Amino acid sequence: QVRPVESGGGLVQAGGSLRLSCAASGRTFSNYAMGWFRQAPGKEREFVAAINWSARSTTYADSVKGRFTISRDNAKNTVYLQMNSLKPEDTAVYYCAADRRGYGSNSRFAYDYWGQGTQVTVTV
Repeated sequence: QVRPVESGGGLVQAGGSLRLSCAASGRTFSNYAMGWFRQAPGKEREFVAAINWSARSTTYADSVKGRFTISRDNAKNTVYLQMNSLKPEDTAVYYCAADRRGYGSNSRFAYDYWGQGTQVTVTV
């Protein structure tokens, strides 16, 4: 079992950058795939990016491809989301999630453990 805890959200102007972190407790963190999802007011939670257990495979939503980068440091039990060239439509609560199967799915139903979320607000 892992418990993800997100940090790094905040307020940024369009075109700016933010780096989200997700620290996950648990000895088996390195066995889990990790994903980032986001949810804007009145919208469904949507996939952003995922990374498999070994960090050899990453997946991105089309809307963030080329702007966001997911990475992980298994020695620190932490996964990151570097967000560049932010747009107002990136405004949402960002959630980190852990998938014990290890593959890194783009489906929220594949994930077993979720963090509480961190707010990202991008202004014009």
